Amino acid sequence: MVQESLDTQKMVADSVQRFGEKHIAPHRDQWDDDEHFPVEVFHKLGELGLMGILVPEEYGGTGLGYNEYVTAISELAYFDPGIALSLAAHNSLCTNHILMFGSEEQKTKWLPKLASGEWIGAWGLTEPNTGSDAGNMMTVAKKDGDEWVLNGSKNFITHGKSGHIAVVMARTGERGDKHAMTAFVVERGTKGFSGGRKERKLGMRTSETTEMIFEDCRIPTSNVLGEVGEGFVQALKILDGGRISIAALGLGIANGALRCAIQYSKERKQFGKSIASFQGISFKLSDMATQVEAARLLIKEAIIKKQRGENINKASAMAKYYASEVAVKCADEAVQIFGGYGFTKDYPVEKYYRDAKLCTIGEGTSNIQKLVISRCLLDE
Repeated sequence: MVQESLDTQKMVADSVQRFGEKHIAPHRDQWDDDEHFPVEVFHKLGELGLMGILVPEEYGGTGLGYNEYVTAISELAYFDPGIALSLAAHNSLCTNHILMFGSEEQKTKWLPKLASGEWIGAWGLTEPNTGSDAGNMMTVAKKDGDEWVLNGSKNFITHGKSGHIAVVMARTGERGDKHAMTAFVVERGTKGFSGGRKERKLGMRTSETTEMIFEDCRIPTSNVLGEVGEGFVQALKILDGGRISIAALGLGIANGALRCAIQYSKERKQFGKSIASFQGISFKLSDMATQVEAARLLIKEAIIKKQRGENINKASAMAKYYASEVAVKCADEAVQIFGGYGFTKDYPVEKYYRDAKLCTIGEGTSNIQKLVISRCLLDE
């Protein structure tokens, strides 16, 4: 079984590398400059089976596990972290929320379109005034006969404008009550649902980030995921898996920066020899490689616990926290190794440097991860 899993992971890695060389690398710089979200790439990723990599075959997915999923995210991040981020958000947030908490009818209705890449998914939790404090969200849903009426807005939403479907958390009770939030599925084209302002970002510029706006948006009761009032609890469980996704993204960035730094340090000559032969550079590479491997092992531990059905709250937070910080450190060191060239767009490390920071912010900041970890430790 172990060998079979390794073979599958290698197959996924090889497929992503071929895909990235053909469909991403030739356009990466232009997409980044233009802040272009390449929708067509995600349709192609669907054809490759990566838009539903965790979805069972009965719903049109590939039916693979988190090892293969992490491999896909990390390898894709080598070519463009923004595209890897969008793939992660589509899979682990929107699609996975429906998979985990949807009824049989809901899963049959929406998962095949998401898994095939025909539809791109979004997930709405964050609001302008409630980032980490999601329990005090202002978006509300009120029951009106056989419908719910949504009013409010979300921001920093991946695919908030281009997504075909969104899982949205709205308050259905009193503010601050953990059982006063409900998850709704909202399809694009629903009256009162629109995409708002697109964010201009430092990095991850190939991943669309926008507002989602709800103005008397009527949703049928059949679009409620799970039970009314369970949305907050559901969201926390979804974020546990989402942390593994961002950890994989951080791992991919860190490893990409390391690979570029190794290659460049071998080729770059100073004082008649490659700069890799200088201890100042070789020690940087040693530190980077050690940190990458440690991040990989933390992610592996989180996956093992998830596969066993254990609580992954602490393990996923540790993986996300460490891998995110390592991505920033490795990208920084890579720019330093490249010297002046690392500060230019002629080489990819400046993009890793800009993209890496999001990993320490999205799906729970590094400080939130520390809070989660400390609470787990103190409750043990």
